[in-house]
Amino acid sequence: MNKVVAFSLFLLFLFPVLVSSECTCDEDSEDRNKTEALKYKLVAVASILLAGAIGISIPILGKIFPALHPENNIFFFVKAFAAGVILATGFVHILPDAFESLSSPCLPEKPWGDFPFAGFIAMVAAIGTMMVDLVAMSYFRRSHLKRQKPVNSDEEKEGGMINQNNHVHVHTHSTHGHAHGSVVPLEEGSELDLSRRRVISQVLELGILVHSVIIGISLGASESPKTIKPLVAALTFHQLFEGIGLGGCISEARFKLRKTAMMAIFFSLTTPMGIAIGFGISTVYSETSPTALMVEGIFNSIATGILVYMALVDLLAADFMSSRMQDSPKLQIEANVFLLLGAGCMSLLAKWA
Repeated sequence: MNKVVAFSLFLLFLFPVLVSSECTCDEDSEDRNKTEALKYKLVAVASILLAGAIGISIPILGKIFPALHPENNIFFFVKAFAAGVILATGFVHILPDAFESLSSPCLPEKPWGDFPFAGFIAMVAAIGTMMVDLVAMSYFRRSHLKRQKPVNSDEEKEGGMINQNNHVHVHTHSTHGHAHGSVVPLEEGSELDLSRRRVISQVLELGILVHSVIIGISLGASESPKTIKPLVAALTFHQLFEGIGLGGCISEARFKLRKTAMMAIFFSLTTPMGIAIGFGISTVYSETSPTALMVEGIFNSIATGILVYMALVDLLAADFMSSRMQDSPKLQIEANVFLLLGAGCMSLLAKWA
């Protein structure tokens, strides 16, 4: 968790430095009005902060309200809706922006015009996320096995299956020898399952924070009321839906109160902080400068890879392939409806943001 916070703070301070370069490409004509734009920016900060706090708190408060407990279908539907939101965020919101930035005519034709860097970087980011997921879970699995007490022969004779709830004792023969061991299933509610959910929630927050910093700076740096006005409502709902998705993962990870509060607060503050930074560098920031386009395009591509992998593999596959889903056709239909609803609502916001 501390590493996620440190890396996010690094991005907050690094990004303004990288994009504060001179414009080398003509900007689009805008109706500039700093005073009126400032009013909309202040409204954006307040509404986005409130929406983010409400969104991320809804699933976390499931510990208090019985209807939102993880074992209830309502929470299952909230997760399906959130997964659709995160998937649409990656495919519909971030990836097109990445392609637009890295294929801009303001960038040199070589190498940016000769290769689809946005898609390539997103693919590498998804593979990298899978590797991090694999390494982290391998580490937790080995640590879990080391903490287990070995089963001796007397216990085998008397109890045999004493540890049946958590372990299955394996007795194998082969042409090369004789082996004993333990197979640790990734059962829901087990220590390994909890460790995996904690990894998922932290990596997911990292991907969302990268995107939040970029959209916050872009809004804060704009001086056109016509540009900012539609973004306020769109980004408010954007933050609300993303908060619901992230809050569901944090709730399942069962962090201690302090870590849960830190992750919720940091998510809620990231976009408003980005807006404040964008406002501070508005005199030197240019959306069409090569440096700004490269940085935004690369970071958006990375965020896309992270979010798409997390949505498909760690959120949708984990729940939709579970026995709970497979055994209930009604639950399958309802969960898919909420998935499509989340993806549809978030995709619709792309018309304005």
